[in-house]
Amino acid sequence: MKLYARQQGQGADVISLHGLFGSQENLGMINRGLAESFRVHGLDIRNHGRSPHDEEMNYQVMAEDILEYMDDQQLEKVHLVGHSMGGKVAMSVALMAPERVGKLAVIDIAPVTYQERRHDSILEGLSSMPLSALKSRSEADRFLEAYEPEKDIRQFLLKNLYRDEQGGYCWRVNLDAITRHYSEIMSGQYSEPGFTGETLFIKGGESDYILPEHREQVLSLFPSTSMRVIPGAGHWVHAQKPDLVARTLLRFLG
Repeated sequence: MKLYARQQGQGADVISLHGLFGSQENLGMINRGLAESFRVHGLDIRNHGRSPHDEEMNYQVMAEDILEYMDDQQLEKVHLVGHSMGGKVAMSVALMAPERVGKLAVIDIAPVTYQERRHDSILEGLSSMPLSALKSRSEADRFLEAYEPEKDIRQFLLKNLYRDEQGGYCWRVNLDAITRHYSEIMSGQYSEPGFTGETLFIKGGESDYILPEHREQVLSLFPSTSMRVIPGAGHWVHAQKPDLVARTLLRFLG
């Protein structure tokens, strides 16, 4: 699959991968910070942003998409940065093709299967949005409020709303594929052997996505791991503390 990409900066190559319901724009501040020292490739993962939609969605095919992009761009080796689902895609690439990854940075996610279904209400709200009758984005926000009370999250989700050539509203994300493959998106990463390259996990200090009980699985797959906790930030640590996260990544990748 040919993924949409935005390139910026010069230097060693870094591929940046967003989380669920996102796009490369969500890591825009991080990518701009990294572009001061690297050539950054911000990719839209399949079924997200401006990349193609497809019925298949699991970490095997999402990782293969990244490797196909690298082949098309003649990138023999890259550093990988990924947030949440994008972090799991990045880990999958490193485990599948370790010889093609320099350093790996994973933002607020662990290579484990998560049991709690955190997005069912969001999926219900987005899927039931009356797109054909929608007159404005503010109307969409009011509709979504019944499913997601936090305004910042609603605004993030509504970045996926756009007008087609006929002026009607559409979703950029492939909601059918995400809903159908949600359990696969929640699944963990498993491989033998693991990725021995330098790996950094960045955790939001107030987030519960990386927990002490995940340590054994992390180290079994990524034995050269270090951890940086960003205080005062939750799962959206890259949006809440962009300068600190960018500086942390620059030090690690540099």
